[in-house]
Amino acid sequence: MVAPMDLPLEKDRPGLRELLAFYAEAGVDEALTDEPVDRFAVSEAQPAPLARQAEPARAMPAPSRSPEPRMPPPAVKTPVAVPDEGQVALARQRAATAATLDELRGHLAEFDGCNLKFTAKNLVFADGNPQADIMLVGEAPGRDEDLEGLPFVGRSGQLLDRMLAAIGLDRQTAYIANVIPWRPPGNRTPTPQETEICRPFIERQIELANPKVLVTLGGPSAKTLLRVTEGVLRLRGTWKVHVTSSGMEIPAMPTLHPAYLLRNPAHKKLAWRDFLEIKAKLRSLS
Repeated sequence: MVAPMDLPLEKDRPGLRELLAFYAEAGVDEALTDEPVDRFAVSEAQPAPLARQAEPARAMPAPSRSPEPRMPPPAVKTPVAVPDEGQVALARQRAATAATLDELRGHLAEFDGCNLKFTAKNLVFADGNPQADIMLVGEAPGRDEDLEGLPFVGRSGQLLDRMLAAIGLDRQTAYIANVIPWRPPGNRTPTPQETEICRPFIERQIELANPKVLVTLGGPSAKTLLRVTEGVLRLRGTWKVHVTSSGMEIPAMPTLHPAYLLRNPAHKKLAWRDFLEIKAKLRSLS
């Protein structure tokens, strides 16, 4: 056994003496042992330090299953009437059998031949006095009219009221309706097929009201009831004739629609001239 302090120092290498002194103080007095040491056997005999023991495996939570998407409830199928000649013929038949305006309104409420009925909230039949000397007809209801079930109750209706008042009339002395009694979705333009289906009803409505003067408000109304192709700016201001299914002839004045006048206020003067003509015609027929 050789003491560390007795080992020869290689010319007193710097720091070696201090290191050997540290080993001697720590009890190290041999460089090698006589018998080899099985370090694997020693490791198995001694338990591993607690700090190094493997922690018990944590139970991994089961992967969460995303909830299955809920299927939307089946949509309620709205009956859709495809406009065709059969529906037009049915409309003519129903309209012709109405003997009064109330009966005609009832036929319209029961009529399922126009697809517009199933997207509108209300039937917009008429407003005012059906016994009046003047009847005004627009194209189709808008949002406000659809909600209230009356024609011309929005901004365009307020302007129409002022136009009537300018010639001494109001809703008690005028009768107001539309070619189309149901609002088209999104206020879109009615298709020619939809217009043809509704035509028999508005023509019968005019015939039963039997006004002295008919006023068509806007181009679509004029083209439907007067069977013309010109634009309303060319038609307005000139008297035309509406002929009913029974051959009755009613003087008709095509003029600009109030909604158009709200977008083009400079043309109000044209509508004012038309209403002065209407006023003069009513006086001559009184």
